Amino acid sequence: MKFLLGYYLLLLGSGQLISTYGPYQRAQKTGDILLGGLFPIHFGVASKDQDLAARPESTQCVRYNFRGFRWLQAMIFAIDEINNSSSLLPNITLGYRIFDTCNTVSKALEATLSFVAQNKIDSINLDEFCNCTDHIPSTIAVVGASGSAVSTAVANLLSLFYIPQISYASSSRLLSNKNQYKSFMRTIPTDEYQATAMADIIAYFQWNWVIAVASDDEYGRPGIEKFEKEMEERDICIHLNEFISQYYEDHEIQALVDRIENSTAKPLIEEMARRNITDRIWLASEAWASSSLIAKPEYLDVMAGTIGFALRPGHIPGFKEFLQQVRPEKFSHNEFIREFWEETFNCYLEDSLRMQESENGTRSSRPLCSGDEDIASVETPYLDYTHLRISYNVYVAVYSIAQALQDILTCTPGRGLFANNSCVDTKAMEAWQVLKQLRHLDYIDSIGETVHFDENADMWGNYTIINWHRSKEDTSVVFEEVGYYNMHLRKGAKLYIDRAKILWNGHSTEVPFSNCSEDCDPGTRKGIIDSEPTCCFECTECSDGEYSTHKDASVCTKCPNISWSNGNHTSCFLKEIEFLSWTEPFGIALTIFAVLGVVLTAFVMGVFVRFRNTPIVKATNRELSYLLLFSLVCCFSSSLIFIGEPQDWTCRVRQPAFGISFVLCISCVLVKTNRVLLVFEAKVPTSLHRKWWGLNLQFLLVFLCTFVQVMICVVAAKATLKHNTASRKRSGSTGGSSASSPSSSISLKTNGNDCELSAGQPRIHRPRVSFGSGTVTLSLSFDESRRNSVIFQGSHIEPAPSEGRRTMATQR
Repeated sequence: MKFLLGYYLLLLGSGQLISTYGPYQRAQKTGDILLGGLFPIHFGVASKDQDLAARPESTQCVRYNFRGFRWLQAMIFAIDEINNSSSLLPNITLGYRIFDTCNTVSKALEATLSFVAQNKIDSINLDEFCNCTDHIPSTIAVVGASGSAVSTAVANLLSLFYIPQISYASSSRLLSNKNQYKSFMRTIPTDEYQATAMADIIAYFQWNWVIAVASDDEYGRPGIEKFEKEMEERDICIHLNEFISQYYEDHEIQALVDRIENSTAKPLIEEMARRNITDRIWLASEAWASSSLIAKPEYLDVMAGTIGFALRPGHIPGFKEFLQQVRPEKFSHNEFIREFWEETFNCYLEDSLRMQESENGTRSSRPLCSGDEDIASVETPYLDYTHLRISYNVYVAVYSIAQALQDILTCTPGRGLFANNSCVDTKAMEAWQVLKQLRHLDYIDSIGETVHFDENADMWGNYTIINWHRSKEDTSVVFEEVGYYNMHLRKGAKLYIDRAKILWNGHSTEVPFSNCSEDCDPGTRKGIIDSEPTCCFECTECSDGEYSTHKDASVCTKCPNISWSNGNHTSCFLKEIEFLSWTEPFGIALTIFAVLGVVLTAFVMGVFVRFRNTPIVKATNRELSYLLLFSLVCCFSSSLIFIGEPQDWTCRVRQPAFGISFVLCISCVLVKTNRVLLVFEAKVPTSLHRKWWGLNLQFLLVFLCTFVQVMICVVAAKATLKHNTASRKRSGSTGGSSASSPSSSISLKTNGNDCELSAGQPRIHRPRVSFGSGTVTLSLSFDESRRNSVIFQGSHIEPAPSEGRRTMATQR
């Protein structure tokens, strides 16, 4: 199963119904204070080539947006509710002028110019051309627009006059820049949080290979930029990063679908549905996560299982009944109702100027509407009031403006927000003063929640996580709530998902796999693959003496010096200490032979001492014989030091004792042999021979040979001590994580003091082979069943009957 993320999706295609409504339509009502409104009553404008052979005509709006009309109705409902309130703005009537943006910048700017046409424009130095200083702004604040691209254009214009603009659906993080958009505010959370929430969900399901699809506008580009940064921090790779435009041609859509289909990660929805590409999981932003244009039965084979972010729904008392009361003849101040009625019941009202163009260009007509049709009898997105999200944002935006006006009207002199803590002259109230009051707004709304704008004029909010299910009753889409993302909670607790409620691809409960490479099991590490992203790797087994305890380890950890890795390299265990025991057969045999050698040598020495004055003893060089017999006693005795559990003093003594006694013995034999050779070679012994080959010289030669061995042992001891000190320092600097070499090694050490360990640590012996005046340390290991071993897992030690490596200490 592959994975696909759509940061913002535009549904393209579908038939276009061209309407004469749009550019000049409005909903308006007079009042003491006017509020402006910008809503997408249509999805776009009809494309038309302007060859400029004649005066360019205004473009026409197409594809009616029932949700946009519901948002408009939410603004009107809130204003009517405030006007009927006895506590909020009791002596002031709010009016409104609401325009259709047609979801395009040009139409939105047409409407915005009407808001600022009679405004005080001394801030842009036009007083010399127009005497406008005595006029009060016709529009004190604007609610809208919906899309971030449209809001950006509107904000650039309204900011010139400091007219407060409160958007209900524009979430681009670029709009938080108060240096550029001075008067922009919003009641929807910024995408700064949504991008983080999306990355958290991907990390939660342990995915690391995704496709990002975004709209090529002020909403999609900044959102993807933030999303890429969040993904990089989590070591998650984006395989494809695609931007789409609402003006894409068919061949461009097909090329994009080709790239998505051929990708190893998993809109284009119509094209993907036509090709039956169903093995992709979608992660939807709030812009389309609950869109009725995409959540259709014919797209469910492709879209079932989508995980989406939705704004937390709100509750508007009485709004349901208000929506059902809409009638063409009842609301003459709302020109959008006539087109809504005709689109809902597929008919024409009497004297309607609207026409329908069929696909072949012939003109066709609809039946006449009576105006008394039952709105509750049809299924329309307009009446989808079960989860009021954007509509509630509109409701909060209107009430925020009303509350700011209320704070201005009830201001106490000396406690105001303006110069010298003054209050506003309510008879000459200006838009910038309302903006100032809005920035300090803090009140409790009708459902008991605090409404407050932060330093960026954004409003905090939370997301509901939904999962697209197929209805059991029919083929419709059901938005199942499966979790939430709470931005107020601490890091690590913001995201909650109930996995049991999620259905992947509409039927599976198993989390799909969307990774470039399979997970690396414990005991292995991730290896780099040349010319591939970091999310693509190969699993490499840890070397001997190293281990890893979790999946997808980047590096293997070295075992401590006194431990070794187990067979599958998932933990470490203490090296077993084996020594020649006094009770073992080989130990008993060695002890018997050593004692027997000492006894026999001592017996011979006793005989030599007893008969020291006899000619035969004198002839054998009596003094050297005594020294030779003594060295043999030392050699036999030194072998006993290698038996039994090693102690600190035995490790220090055993090698020097054996080496020195052995050299002493060989030196004596060498001198005695050389003396006999000289005796046989000398035909007539002279006094010179007796002088140079006398007893003193013989003892001098023995002393020199033995002294050389003693010096070698001393030097070796110092070198070993220095090496051990350096090793302990390195171990301390790395937290004791250094390990034995993973391969067998041979290292030369003289007078080995390598058995010396710090107090409380087990002593580990290595087999040694003696050569001349030095010793060679040979590390030998073999696999066998272990007994009474321990596993190191961090600082936790526990017994484990696993396969391991055993280090033997044997003297040869």
